[in-house]
Amino acid sequence: MSRTSMRTKLAAVAATGVMALGTGVLAASPAHATSWPHGCPSGAACIYPQDKGWNNDQPSNIYWEGVYRLYNQEGTHFVVNNQTKGWKVRLCFDSQGWNCDAYVQPPGTTWQLNLSPMNSIKLSQN
Repeated sequence: MSRTSMRTKLAAVAATGVMALGTGVLAASPAHATSWPHGCPSGAACIYPQDKGWNNDQPSNIYWEGVYRLYNQEGTHFVVNNQTKGWKVRLCFDSQGWNCDAYVQPPGTTWQLNLSPMNSIKLSQN
């Protein structure tokens, strides 16, 4: 076998290996997305539409660190705390993130809750 032919075959084998590796990496990416509980990203808290269950794993609201006013969140909703590092979700009776001690949701939990009396959601470590 000539040197050119051998080099060509080795290059083809190497290219096939690189392509297979690339395909494996790309195929692994969607698996990470499916590890989010019901479509709620890691590090976030999510609220799902009223009386729609998990809404095909599509949260209606996604929250990150901070205080947010709740608008038009009446009735029963699922609330997922998918935060990391011990961060908690607090559902507050006033709109500024105060009066929140009645509903403190630890990380990694899901609640089904009537949000009608709630006016804000607070995401914090303490």
